Amino acid sequence: MDRGLFIAGVIFAVLLAAPFVASQFGSTYFLSLLMKAMLLAIAALSLDLLIGQGGMVSFGHTAFIGLGAYVTGIGLEEGIENILVLLVIAIVVSGLFAVITGALALRTSGVYFIMITLAFGQMTYFTLTSLAAYGGDDGLTLWSMAELFGSDIVQNGGGLYFVITGALIGTWWLIHRIAGSRFGRVLRAAKENPGRTEIMGFSVFRYRLIAYVIAGMIAGVSGLLLAQHAEFISPAIATWKKSGELIIVVVLGGMGSRNGAILGAFFFVFVEEFLGGLFHEWKLIFGPLLVLMVLYARGGISDLLEARPKKAGAS
Repeated sequence: MDRGLFIAGVIFAVLLAAPFVASQFGSTYFLSLLMKAMLLAIAALSLDLLIGQGGMVSFGHTAFIGLGAYVTGIGLEEGIENILVLLVIAIVVSGLFAVITGALALRTSGVYFIMITLAFGQMTYFTLTSLAAYGGDDGLTLWSMAELFGSDIVQNGGGLYFVITGALIGTWWLIHRIAGSRFGRVLRAAKENPGRTEIMGFSVFRYRLIAYVIAGMIAGVSGLLLAQHAEFISPAIATWKKSGELIIVVVLGGMGSRNGAILGAFFFVFVEEFLGGLFHEWKLIFGPLLVLMVLYARGGISDLLEARPKKAGAS
């Protein structure tokens, strides 16, 4: 059995069992921390589709998370409480934004692509801060939460933990299938040599745009679930700093690895929580720790776990 699939199975089994273990100790805070990490992992998986598979470093990816969160918040404020309706709206809005911005950004490459995605991300951030009717720069507290046909199963205290876990597993499976498909192979070929890929008859722009839209829609879903979990939305979700953190998570876990995005997210959240509880200026320790991780685990955390031991006599 493939070691990566085995590790993924262990991760998901542990996550599914965690609520039953936590209930024995009455620890709801631990579950809240796990949900935060899983939401970050969903967003990281979507970004890894761009960076790890397509070589597209987006510095505005959290704009889609912000859109998904604000679609949820605004929908709830306007009386839309069915989470399935909010889900469809979040996917459509995120997808349309990805089509428009991606069609422009993907006409560039390299540092120019990074800068234009950063610009679109900041545009989204400032647009969200201008929504005075929905909290503006201060954000918006959600006094009512989305329901599923009148049930609280998708709310905190209900089954939100398992909904987020299911979304994470579904996202992992989707990215895994994409990576192993013809589409994924063409995307990786375009990453290595776009000119040769074009000569072979594949439209690099079209493949990259489709990947960009898929990643944007997944990030939009993570934004919806984030709003449902935090019961609060803020424009700060869409800042370039959050996009930078998301890139750190992908690199830390291992680019091009589905397990890496998950492991990187959990490492980031739990180390941040641990160091933040010890020191106010915890980033002074976290920064050098990340540098050491990059220097001595160049393939990311997933590479350390998935690397097979060399056989005797092997080079």
